[in-house]
Amino acid sequence: MFEAIGRLVARRPWLVILGWLAAAVVILATAPGLGSVTNSDQSAFLPPEKESARAAALAKEAFPGTDGATAIAVVSRTDGRRLTDGDVARLKELAQQLNADKPAVTAGVAFDPAQQVAANREVALLGAQFTGAPEQEDVQDAVRDLRDRLDTALDGTGLRAGVTGEAALVVDNKQAFAEAEQIVTITTIGLIVLLLLLIFRSPLAALLPLVSVGLVLAVSTSLIATVATAFDFEIGQELPVLLTVVLFGIGTDYILFLLFRYRERLRAGDPPAEALVAAIGRVGEAIFSAAFAVIAAFGALVLATLGFFTTLGPGLVIGVAVMLLAALTLVPAVVALLGRRLFWPSRKVDRAPSRTRFATVGAFVARRPVVVIVGTLALLGGLATGALGFQADYDPVRQLPPDTEATRAFEDLQRGFPAGALQPTNVYLRADRPLTEVELGAFTQALAEVPGVATPMPPQLAADGRTANVPLILADAPFDAESLDLVSGPLRDAARAAAPDGSTVLVGGQTMAYADVRDSTERDFSVIFPVAGLLFVLILAVLLRAALAPLYLVAMVVLGFVATLGATVLTFQQGLGRSGLSFIIPIILYLFVTAIGTDYNILVTARLREEALEGNDPRRAAALAIEHAGPSVAAAAVILAGTFASLLISGVPFFVEIGFAVTFGIVLVAFVVSVLLVPATTALVGRAAWWPGHGAGEPIEELRAPVAAGSGRTTRDA
Repeated sequence: MFEAIGRLVARRPWLVILGWLAAAVVILATAPGLGSVTNSDQSAFLPPEKESARAAALAKEAFPGTDGATAIAVVSRTDGRRLTDGDVARLKELAQQLNADKPAVTAGVAFDPAQQVAANREVALLGAQFTGAPEQEDVQDAVRDLRDRLDTALDGTGLRAGVTGEAALVVDNKQAFAEAEQIVTITTIGLIVLLLLLIFRSPLAALLPLVSVGLVLAVSTSLIATVATAFDFEIGQELPVLLTVVLFGIGTDYILFLLFRYRERLRAGDPPAEALVAAIGRVGEAIFSAAFAVIAAFGALVLATLGFFTTLGPGLVIGVAVMLLAALTLVPAVVALLGRRLFWPSRKVDRAPSRTRFATVGAFVARRPVVVIVGTLALLGGLATGALGFQADYDPVRQLPPDTEATRAFEDLQRGFPAGALQPTNVYLRADRPLTEVELGAFTQALAEVPGVATPMPPQLAADGRTANVPLILADAPFDAESLDLVSGPLRDAARAAAPDGSTVLVGGQTMAYADVRDSTERDFSVIFPVAGLLFVLILAVLLRAALAPLYLVAMVVLGFVATLGATVLTFQQGLGRSGLSFIIPIILYLFVTAIGTDYNILVTARLREEALEGNDPRRAAALAIEHAGPSVAAAAVILAGTFASLLISGVPFFVEIGFAVTFGIVLVAFVVSVLLVPATTALVGRAAWWPGHGAGEPIEELRAPVAAGSGRTTRDA
């Protein structure tokens, strides 16, 4: 099938290219912007049956106008001294000024000196309430307006203010991610061009992936926005950056697989057209299987309950599917037009190196497979032990760059108030009758006595008298593990126990929302991981027509995943002293390192099987597979690792963690697992690795025939 695709593309390259360009123009002209369907609030992706979601629905019904986003202005003196009575009076006037001329989406700015001036007079708080969600553009504009007006009003007064809280975190988060996307995109493109120039010594070969993947990225982004709009769902703000890295990474991988095999056939003496057909015929199946493995891994995300995962999956699936189509049609069409000129001015296309480093490595692996297996397993096992110390971090504040206003203001807030003041927890009491003051007072007192609750705020009673909201300030930061444990455990239990007869309790607020996110994430991991692993096994079994090899191949790449997680824990938690890693790290690692690592395994094992079918004994097949497939795997891994390494300079801790983890994981899986461990194990297992398909017995005669009539070469020459 893939050889037929190659012949079709080689005969009509201009038709293929024009078809792609026409389709791209139509899609780009009709699609909405991706920003219109993007949401940065993880809690917004919670299933509606979660407690925090039900509490939010109750708040919207019982307390209309107060269910929107909030922000906190933290005020202190510029000279570091305590606030004076004159400063407090000025803040009263300031609150009145802010309320007198405010945006329509701002419900009001509150300042109560009795509660919002710290006991030590270090800081004071002004609370802003909005009528819309933090993702709304008008709410974000209102936050920026509030910051500007505070700066203007306090200029020359000896006071300064910083705005933090839910809405401000979203504003700073979006800004940080937008800047990170620009940095990552520019760095990724520069790295790819530089590395490809070093590999091929040709500007055309270096620009081919850049132009091709750039077109695929634009088309994919538009298709994702179209699908999201059509099916009325939102995507996480992480998708644009991850999609950029993924497409430039795997897209360049697939193009490299094709170019290396194409150059190999040219060196074997094939004319350019027949070399292209042979290259697609040989690596097309591997590229298809590799892409399908990634698609299956991303597709498994639809089994999640957390909306972030269920929308991330389809978005990445669309991108990889478009990239696969381009790798099998658009890229070969361009190669067909350029022919040997693709590698100009390099002359390496005319001659194969006499002895490569990978030939030396292959010879060693073939001679000493047991030594290689023991050494690589010791390395992977040692790193994997670090994964036992993994701690998930759900704090969006810690994932912001430390120089953002929201982060600095939160640090100032803690000079005079408990960290929980950043985002109070709301306990809602709903009765089948009007609540009495005595009942409400007793309920509030019971909540105040729960260890971990710093202080309750004045309760609010709904207009019907049947629903009450008791805001609580927790002692710890609202997104710390201790706070998540508190609201989903002792606090909720105490609230239910203290509820009057005929009433029910719901715990709401951002702390409870992230506790629900944690619960959903843990459940999703337990489902997605084994399903994705099973899909990998099935895809490899179909590709290799074997039962044993797929099992140990997936086991090896999973070990690479655990080792990568362990190395990341050792680096950030032990080495840099962080309290934990972003809770998304395991799923990102599993899907990217495991799925893309499976790509490399597919390329190497496809070559191992090909060499076995040629009649080579297992050890000779391992040596040849490393010699011929090793360079393309190494080049692809270096480029992919480089694209993810660009995240290290993004300035966003979340992306820095991902950048290190995936970069390390790709290098580990490619060079240790795919190039060393897989061939060594296959050499040791022997022909049984390919049971019950071909490769377990005699060579297949049809594969010994020339690839193309008149070429005079066999697949062994390639």
